[in-house]
Amino acid sequence: MPETVNQWNPIMGTYQRYPLTLVKGKGSYVWDDKGKKYLDFTSGIATCNLGHVPDAVKKAVASQLEDLWHCSNLYDIPAQQKLAGKIVEHSFGDQVFFCNSGAEANEGAIKLARRYAQKVKGTNAFEIVTFQKSFHGRTLATLSATGQAKIQDGFSPLVGGFRYLPYNDFEALEHLVHSETCAVLLELVQGEGGVVSADYEWLINLSDLCKEKEILFMVDEVQTGIGRTGKLFAYENYGVEPDVMTIAKGLGSGIPIGALVAKGHVAAAFEAGTHGSTFGGNPIASTAGFETLNYLLTKGVLEAAKGLGEYLGQRLWDLLRRFPKQIKEVRGLGLLRGLYINGEAKDIITKARGKQVLLLPAGPDVVRILPPLTATVQEVDVLIGVLEEILAEGVELQ
Repeated sequence: MPETVNQWNPIMGTYQRYPLTLVKGKGSYVWDDKGKKYLDFTSGIATCNLGHVPDAVKKAVASQLEDLWHCSNLYDIPAQQKLAGKIVEHSFGDQVFFCNSGAEANEGAIKLARRYAQKVKGTNAFEIVTFQKSFHGRTLATLSATGQAKIQDGFSPLVGGFRYLPYNDFEALEHLVHSETCAVLLELVQGEGGVVSADYEWLINLSDLCKEKEILFMVDEVQTGIGRTGKLFAYENYGVEPDVMTIAKGLGSGIPIGALVAKGHVAAAFEAGTHGSTFGGNPIASTAGFETLNYLLTKGVLEAAKGLGEYLGQRLWDLLRRFPKQIKEVRGLGLLRGLYINGEAKDIITKARGKQVLLLPAGPDVVRILPPLTATVQEVDVLIGVLEEILAEGVELQ
């Protein structure tokens, strides 16, 4: 009798994986276990902003591996101090708390907002306003903050204290602040929610209203930060200044790290013992973060990425003009772009993968495009060529 094949998978089924096993990456490319090469315009979901295995980060991390991997946050960590200093130097913030992920950074922001309202301002306020179609993480508090029912399904009772308003809706701002409201939390480009950018005038009004009502204006830059939109942080595109910001993904070039950044008077709400993280900002992660930021800021990457983002946007607009029946809208900023299509995104993503280009969905009908910041014009042209082929072939779009 033939041997029975054990189909049991020791990995929990939380991911609907593509039929691809990646084993190597360099720059804008990855290779599968059969040696096939793919142009990776997912960047590990906006994480490998300097491309895969950037040499500068690799060298710095390898050096740190020789000295110290981990120590408790009960001691000073020089790499952590350097990274915090670099973030503060190039942002609105005065102080930084390090953690391991975007969800943890948003958890920290939620806690900080409530503690600031209750312990510093002396109020009973606790409510945080977020927005419909937002995405803030998978922990119980951050999925409760997320304005998508599909993310929350099966996890009741949710954490209370969140209210969801329509995004880019001027009338909704009239209902923004209640007596229990302590903060607003939003993405400046809703990545998972369809690559929808904040309207400029709406965001200015929102920021001004937060100042007027003395509630915290908090931005989730987990996906938009670290150069993704053409500025180091997306809030810079709008000329606003938040009180609190969360970052992760691209900060460590793939080494897990997240950060909560705040103005000094807000950060003061976190006293010793009120928040913490065993692994947050450890020597390896902080080294990766510092070298990523330093390379981005000193090697012309940010300026090049701004130009490349404009070029990518123009090429996508050209596609829209050529294929108006298949493409409804071009969305996003910089190198965070979306094609809102008349059909299912998965059809284009599957066909592109067959042509050795990797893309992502952002909901059922939006194709998300996330090149590394170090990608080239020629690589963008490869993407456009593949999309042209797929659209010309008449992919089954409704």
